[in-house]
Amino acid sequence: MMRSRFLLASLFALALLQGCAQTSGISASNSERRSAAAVQDDSNIEYTSRQRIADKYRSNIQVNVTCFNRFALITGQVPNDSTKQGIERIVGSISPIKGIANELHVGSSNDTGVRRSDSGVSGDVRTRFLEDKSFNRDHIKVYTEEGVVYLMGIVTRAEADAASEIAATTRGVKKVVRVFEYMN
Repeated sequence: MMRSRFLLASLFALALLQGCAQTSGISASNSERRSAAAVQDDSNIEYTSRQRIADKYRSNIQVNVTCFNRFALITGQVPNDSTKQGIERIVGSISPIKGIANELHVGSSNDTGVRRSDSGVSGDVRTRFLEDKSFNRDHIKVYTEEGVVYLMGIVTRAEADAASEIAATTRGVKKVVRVFEYMN
């Protein structure tokens, strides 16, 4: 009897969670400037890049591929220029990619503490975006690597300027790199 009640309560909670997930998906797509196909392509490009890079370069690298509207940002550390160019070729060969910003650095990998700090900086930038009403924060993707904040999205020039100013004045940010696609 007790087990049946627990199972019933668990199923009810799961049903509620599924309803929340669907609702947030609907509202998120209303503010999305990318097509549904582009969102799926971005996810596929990121996944395929990770797999192909891991297959070819098993060690001595720390690489991230972040994609927005079929434009890939490659960040991280690699041991040499040959590896840097090889990774760009791998990512560039994935269809339907339309551009690449290769921001890989030749050098040793970051330690875990630096990566945690970068994650915190990205979170701080996104939090500060909430306070600004001149743009929708959902239109801008924030990624931080070694204190450098990369901003990606489909934005107007005014939105790009506002987001860049916020990012540049956030504690822990060394530099802001704009990787935007501009709307008219």
